[in-house]
Amino acid sequence: MVFEPRLPTPVTELVDDRLAASGVRLYLKRDDLIHPDIPGNKWRKLKYNLAAASEQSHHTLLTFGGAYSNHIRATAAAGHHFGFSTVGVIRGEEHLPLNPVLDYAVERGMRLVYLDRATYRAKTDPAVVEGLRRRFGEFYLVPEGGSNALALRGCSELPAEIPFAFDYICCASGTGGTLAGIALGLGEGCQAIGFSALKGGDFLVDEVRRLQWDHGRVTDNWSIETAFHFGGYARRTAELDEFVRDFDERHGLTLDWVYVAKMMYGILALVRQGRFARGSMIVAVVTGA
Repeated sequence: MVFEPRLPTPVTELVDDRLAASGVRLYLKRDDLIHPDIPGNKWRKLKYNLAAASEQSHHTLLTFGGAYSNHIRATAAAGHHFGFSTVGVIRGEEHLPLNPVLDYAVERGMRLVYLDRATYRAKTDPAVVEGLRRRFGEFYLVPEGGSNALALRGCSELPAEIPFAFDYICCASGTGGTLAGIALGLGEGCQAIGFSALKGGDFLVDEVRRLQWDHGRVTDNWSIETAFHFGGYARRTAELDEFVRDFDERHGLTLDWVYVAKMMYGILALVRQGRFARGSMIVAVVTGA
């Protein structure tokens, strides 16, 4: 079956009474509709990495993630669609039965290997990587979350798909790659805002700068909001659950609570706080799970 991503993805205005008094207009960039198996920023990050792996004659992709990592899921799907073997290096111990994310990855042909948390923290050390090569042979290494210079190249293409002028573009942030890439693709006068889904997300400032440096250009047209993590990565509260339920009731769209719901909650909170001037045009990237 031919892999056919839906690009450019649609941009639709969000009509919501919580925006009316502020004079702000908010649009949703529906990247969750790119493809059911590899949605949103997952495809944008993997696109040029897959091309590089093919050009370098690699047959295996190896990447890292937690037991609930949608990057692991997407990499397994990419291997299935593009003819690569895949290895997922999972943080922590094996738990059976597998959760839905890892079960899907295995169904798509991914081989799972587990690293204790101390070793996992050192996963980029040459000794750890070399040990994986001895075990699995040569592979193309995709970093955790998929964020590298090639991922930034893919994400930098997103702003050009928006068919009107805007002031701000917002995205959820886990590893910083999507924000770093989007900022590289922005026109003059536009600002990108990342909403950290992790507690203690201040480290993302240095990470975004590092990723842009590796890509070859560092910009100052972005910022990161760290107050809307709701307890941390893959954590949720009754307040967040109610926001997701209410948003679905208002707009017929169920938000991914790990990333996207936290971003949307944060955008509406900043609107209430008067962060955006009247007449501002904001685009929110719905990346999907």
